[in-house]
Amino acid sequence: MNRLNHHDARRSAALAVVLLAGTLLSAQTPITAPSNKYTPAQDVELGRKAAQEMRAQLPVLDDDEAKSYVEGVGRRLVGAIPREFQHPEFHYTFEVVNVREINASALPGGPMFVNRGMIETAKTEGEIAGVMAHEISHVVLRHGTAQASKATPYEVGSVLGQIAGAIIGGGWGQVVSGASQFGFGAAFLRFSREFEKQADIEGSHIMAAAGYDPRDMANVFRTIEKEGGSGGPQWLSDHPNPGNRVEYITQEAQSLRVQNPVTDTRAFQQVQAHLNRLPRAPTTEEAVKGSKRAPTTTRNGTRPSGRVEPPSGRLRTYEEGNLFEVSVPSNWRELSNNNTVTFAPDGGYGEGVFTHGIELGLARNESHDLQGATDELVQSLAQQNQNLARPSGYDRITIDGRRGLRTTLNNTSEGVRERIMVFTTTLRNGNLFYAVAVAPDQEFGTYRDVFERIVDSLQISDQTFR
Repeated sequence: MNRLNHHDARRSAALAVVLLAGTLLSAQTPITAPSNKYTPAQDVELGRKAAQEMRAQLPVLDDDEAKSYVEGVGRRLVGAIPREFQHPEFHYTFEVVNVREINASALPGGPMFVNRGMIETAKTEGEIAGVMAHEISHVVLRHGTAQASKATPYEVGSVLGQIAGAIIGGGWGQVVSGASQFGFGAAFLRFSREFEKQADIEGSHIMAAAGYDPRDMANVFRTIEKEGGSGGPQWLSDHPNPGNRVEYITQEAQSLRVQNPVTDTRAFQQVQAHLNRLPRAPTTEEAVKGSKRAPTTTRNGTRPSGRVEPPSGRLRTYEEGNLFEVSVPSNWRELSNNNTVTFAPDGGYGEGVFTHGIELGLARNESHDLQGATDELVQSLAQQNQNLARPSGYDRITIDGRRGLRTTLNNTSEGVRERIMVFTTTLRNGNLFYAVAVAPDQEFGTYRDVFERIVDSLQISDQTFR
């Protein structure tokens, strides 16, 4: 009888251990990927195109030692991605950008870029792994295209062309897509606080599975928040703090028991010492200062040199789905791209460039204030074009029965003086609808009336922009 009781006691103790383990496991916060109407294959294609733009715009560091190091950390993290979030189509790559801000960014499908400043500033390898795990979590949860899935029909086309701006923090989004979107840019799509918290939590799970202490993620975020002048606030504007970030990551770490976690490594010490021997990294602003594009550039390219016929006096009406209707000169073409709707004459546009014509777009306006949103649009243009100037203020106008604003800007692009007219109005949901029209200064007298007639013809369907 006593032997039987002893056996039962041992079995009860074993059962208690199992139940305790289950309790610890259940303490981990479960993460569910958000709904997404895009396929993983589309993530891969979007990320591939965005990565090409990144490499063209940013100073990728051609250094085998630094690249090998981040690849090693990255592969370790990728190997720890939970099975339910593994996508066979995804291809993870890791590159170092030679700028000093603390940042790392990942694109749909797997391309990742880690700032040199992130590596140099980190106190441990675990801190580098923490930021990389956060960014990898955005990829595996497919937050970029999930955000695109929430867009209105008209916004979707713009979203697909701006995934880079959506995901890249630390000012990179503006570098990649700011000029090309006439203000859509990085401000159009930013991760929600909900997605940020998901990336924090899932990132902590990936870190623990890879052998890192998730508290290192909390430590590096604490550092980023303190970085008043070296990129922290900008990174946080694209990756907003969900609130109590350090606290909930630390709490999550308590449910993720990691034996002998990786903190400092010889490879980490060696790469830091190696980078310290290289010339000082520039800021992102310094690195891209020479690559700012004029507002007539919608893709990389050169100004068209063909003869441009004067705008026809006969107008042709275009319907952009159920979104809006507009009338433009009959000898202008609708330029199809994923970003905005552009109308320009033959000879007035080339590969990625238009010098004569008008572009229509939509931008989010969190303040729901027309002048404030227009100021941001003009400021975005000015940030990308050092020769841009506004000689006067705003004229109050009416666009499709709505209150609107109009202003004219002066610019010099590749030695050619031009005028840029900006028209804005707000939709019922508060978002900004805008038109940006461009013509050379010497031809502006002819084009101004044409631009006014086009804007006067606009008929906007608000029900599609909810």
